[in-house]
Amino acid sequence: MSQNNKIALLPDMNRRNLLKAGLLVSLVCLNPLPAFASYGHQGPGERRLSLLNTHTGERLKEVVYWEQGSYIHDALDDLNYVLRDHRTDEVHAIDPITLDQMAAISRKVDAGRPFEIISGYRSPESNRALRNNSSGVAKNSYHMQGKAVDLRLPGVPLKVLRKAALDLRRGGVGYYPKSDFLHIDSGKVRSW
Repeated sequence: MSQNNKIALLPDMNRRNLLKAGLLVSLVCLNPLPAFASYGHQGPGERRLSLLNTHTGERLKEVVYWEQGSYIHDALDDLNYVLRDHRTDEVHAIDPITLDQMAAISRKVDAGRPFEIISGYRSPESNRALRNNSSGVAKNSYHMQGKAVDLRLPGVPLKVLRKAALDLRRGGVGYYPKSDFLHIDSGKVRSW
């Protein structure tokens, strides 16, 4: 194709359209960079978690729950089971955004061990019972929606875990040093 033919294919390419095209190309090229950076050594193609439920003793080791742009339903089922309400044995879907927060925290602190789970999903009955015994339990807790997890990570100081969670600027982060756990949820960004 001659040079004249190439130019003829772009008759409406004025300065404004050229700038728009350049902006679009820039957005497409630069947008994946934060995603690649946030997934650290796991790479952008997978997300994984290791869990230990402190109440049941159940473990999940390095379960890949997201790969190549999709959540893996069997892996989510396994995570939901370990994060179930241990008091009633009720299983509820955990919000994948909460799982993504956990995976991002794990990568930030380069966790070599599983998260110890204090509380994942809570049935309304369990939440009500806990609320009757503690002033620190919310009436409409995100735990009842499968959007919150209370956790700790052996070998990682709770302050470091908290900083990693806050640095994500995603969801809620509750710091409970006396009880030795961190609360994370996929609600609006806030901390206490």
